[in-house]
This record gives sequence, structure tokens and C-alpha cells, in this order.
Amino acid sequence: MKYTTLPNTDIKVSKICLGTMTFGQQNTEADGHAQMDYALENGVNFFDTAEMYSVPARQETYGSTEKIIGTWLKKTGKREQIVLASKIAGPNPNFGYMREQLDFSPASIKFALDKSLQRLQTDYLDVYQLHWPERKTNYFGQRGFKVQDDAWKDNIHDVLETLDSFVKEGKIKNIGLSNENPWGIMRFLEESKYNDLPRVKTIQNPYSLLNRLFENGSAEVCLRENVGLLAYSPMAFGVLSGKFLTGEVHPNARIKLFPQYSRYNSAQSTEATRLYQEIAKKNGLTLTELSLAFIEQQPFVTSTIIGATTLEQLKENIDTIKVSLSEDILKAIDEVQTVIPDPAP
Repeated sequence: MKYTTLPNTDIKVSKICLGTMTFGQQNTEADGHAQMDYALENGVNFFDTAEMYSVPARQETYGSTEKIIGTWLKKTGKREQIVLASKIAGPNPNFGYMREQLDFSPASIKFALDKSLQRLQTDYLDVYQLHWPERKTNYFGQRGFKVQDDAWKDNIHDVLETLDSFVKEGKIKNIGLSNENPWGIMRFLEESKYNDLPRVKTIQNPYSLLNRLFENGSAEVCLRENVGLLAYSPMAFGVLSGKFLTGEVHPNARIKLFPQYSRYNSAQSTEATRLYQEIAKKNGLTLTELSLAFIEQQPFVTSTIIGATTLEQLKENIDTIKVSLSEDILKAIDEVQTVIPDPAP
């Protein structure tokens, strides 16, 4: 395994992070425990979750992922061996079952954080992230920003003050953002810089061979401001394994189980995936190795979040940390990106 540190900290994290959103939906508690055991045994010390998991979010499975991690922590006693990250959900009219107000008010953050800690059976989180912004902006598959009727008032200072209170209590060690854009990143950094408030250490956004939009503005922000990307969906819901190019039916694949994530099903995504697979084969690699090694090599990426439904997938994903892509391979990847740019934002 390769390691780095969370930006502006001395916390060592593996360059691969275990994503857990399948725990409680596609994976049982026993499956989740086995994945965490295997990941830790193979050097992965960074686990990521969220209050809304498992995915897709449903009232029946709300908090199930955190509960499974919690029972593993209680059973193994290995809390101090892992870096644990979770998230508070932002506004969404479909998630009213989570709490009375889906916002980042002091009452909401306290309620969500305390519930997460209870389910996780821990006293603190190493990273606590805002899962998506309160304001209306482009995230979750919306390619560009569009002006919308938005009643949001800039409360970023207040949010940081609330998070600061929990840092001082010891419930949170570091804070992060998720599904955020350059303006939001800089606003948070500005408030922390001039008001002695907690500084954002990480941002968790989608980033893959099929979605490189992060490079358009956020990558420079992260490099210059020392904020680390935690890249999620690096395999584009399994599309970048190449398994959908064979014509075989995969009824239990995420993209089949959850058709709402249709952006990975587009003709452009399929064609780009085929071209990336050709590059992989030409260079003696699997498409999985090409896809994950590309993310892992980016200088603005702190850790790549991988998710798996089987131990075989997990092993293959973790093993990609050994792969290094040459300049010629990276050039070939960029040539595909030029022809079919970001088909699945």
C-alpha cells in the first residue's frame, strides 16, 4: 500500500480508501465485516461512509452502513487503526425521514453528528464532511451551473462556527466538503483563513476516466490551497471494469439495480469505455487497473474511494496501487478525453 497524509495534518492515510455505501443494501453485515477485515489486512486504513447510506437512500436502510461499521469497530476494537470519515446530508425533499430539518443549522449538525457517532459506536470522526451544498448549484450529474430560484443565504461562516464547536469538543478532528465546486471551496477557505475557523482538509467529488470535470477548476484550487480530493465513483458504477462491453447480462450490477444513475449508460460512455479498454489491452493491463491507476497518480488526489460487492472485486481494486502508468499511456488517455470529453458527469 502507498500512503500520504491528510492535507495540513499529520494523519497518515492509505492512497486507497474503502467506500462502504453498499453495506446494508447489496452487502450484508457479514460481507461488510469481511471487506473491512481484508482492507485493513492489506494496508487500507481509511474508511468512508455517510449518514444516508446505504445507497440508494431509503428510510428502511437509513444509517445501515454506519451501523455495520459500528458493529465491526466494537467487535474488533480497531478504531485507532483506521481513519474514519462520514458525512451529513444536505437538503433533499425526499429525505425528510432523516431529521426534522435537512440543513446545516447548529441543531441539524448536532443531531446528525451525534446519531452518526452512536451508530458507528465511536466518540469521534477523523473527517466530517458536508455531503452536498445547501445552495442550488451543479452537482450529482449536472454538468454546468444554471441560475435558479434559490433562497439560500450565505451561512458558511455560521456553519464553520458550528463545526468548530464540535472540533473543540473532540467529536470531529477535521472537516471536509463533498460534491462542491470551486466557488464553494474558496468561500470555506476564505472564512477559515480570516476568522480562525477550522480549515477544509478534503473534498469528496466524483472523478473517473468518464468524468474529469474536477480538472476544470477544482483541481487547481486543491493544488494551490492544499485541499485533498477524495475521488469517488472512480469506476463509474462498475462501467469501467469493462463488463458491460461483452454483451453479458449482469442483473446484480449497481447500474442495473439503480437505473436512476443513467449517465453511465450513455452511448458516449460506452464508446469511451471501449476506447479505454483498447489502451489497457495494448499495454497489458486490465481496464480496472488503467482506470484506478489513472486516478491514483493525480497529484491533487489524496485517496481514491473504491467500493466493491465481492472480496474478489475488492482485491482487484486494492492491487491496482501497484500499477504505474507511463507518459505514453497517459497521452493515449488524454487523446480519448479530447474526442469524448467527460461523457458521464
